[in-house]
Amino acid sequence: MSAHPDPTPAYSYLGPAGTFTWHALAQVPEAQGAEWRSVSNVGEALDDVIAGRSIGAMIAVENSVEGGVSATQDALATIPGLRIIGEYLVPVNFVLVARPGVTLDDVRVVAAHPVAYAQCRRYLESALPTHGHIPAASNVAAPQGLLDADSPAQAAIAPPGITDLLDLTELASGIGDNPNAVTRFVLVSRSLELPARTGADKTSVIAELPDDAPGRLLEMLEQFATRGVNMSLIESRPIGDSLGRYRFVIDLDGHVHDERVADALLGLRRFSPNVIFLGSYPRADQRPVEFVPQYGDDVFTDARDWLRGILSGEPDVA
Repeated sequence: MSAHPDPTPAYSYLGPAGTFTWHALAQVPEAQGAEWRSVSNVGEALDDVIAGRSIGAMIAVENSVEGGVSATQDALATIPGLRIIGEYLVPVNFVLVARPGVTLDDVRVVAAHPVAYAQCRRYLESALPTHGHIPAASNVAAPQGLLDADSPAQAAIAPPGITDLLDLTELASGIGDNPNAVTRFVLVSRSLELPARTGADKTSVIAELPDDAPGRLLEMLEQFATRGVNMSLIESRPIGDSLGRYRFVIDLDGHVHDERVADALLGLRRFSPNVIFLGSYPRADQRPVEFVPQYGDDVFTDARDWLRGILSGEPDVA
């Protein structure tokens, strides 16, 4: 009997086609030619990975305007067995679209996801000062709703390129208040194999403080500062078991194979009652990590060799 071929690998993303998450997944070479599973939320995407329906899920973790995505941070803290294997950046801007034949003067009501609507207020107040707003479930659901002849909205805020997917026309482009807005996405899988160190890497962890005694946060931060490890992100999220208890989502510059990062994680693990290692992976911007020479790999390995010699009774070497 011949063996059945392996099924086509699948990747899950917050859909439908045309969302910013869809654009992030389009940056993954391994995903091209694979099945793309459109899901409704982060929990569903991660459940696909845990259940084996997908080998990876593309999820948003941070926006340069709104900050960290709390739903993603909480999911990564509470769903075991997940690792980040890649990082991707997507510029976030918006266009105003309508059904063919509708002009800007015809627009009285605008459909938009609440976050997108908040990021386009300046344009809307200038171009459509008396408009009304209908919330939509996603940045693509808003323009899709215009295809319904009974829709009370005449226009919608949508991602660029949506007119390539839907029979709509563009009334205005670049309507976001912040032209430099960017959303950071990560690809999450169950793979425990670490991506190779590139010299331009990030390491993500989640850690809890042992208690709320004075100075505990400072003690945690010292695990990184005393080893020359820079934090590119630190955000607190409530643990939920009692008032005032928080966990910290932390991104570090460097790879766990970097001696300074590994030593910092050992210190963090000794300090914190619960550390979740989310992964080491290449930075999306490919910018090499900078550090001072006193925190180079050889400094840590020389120190370990020195201590090993003491413990083994070797004579000091001048």
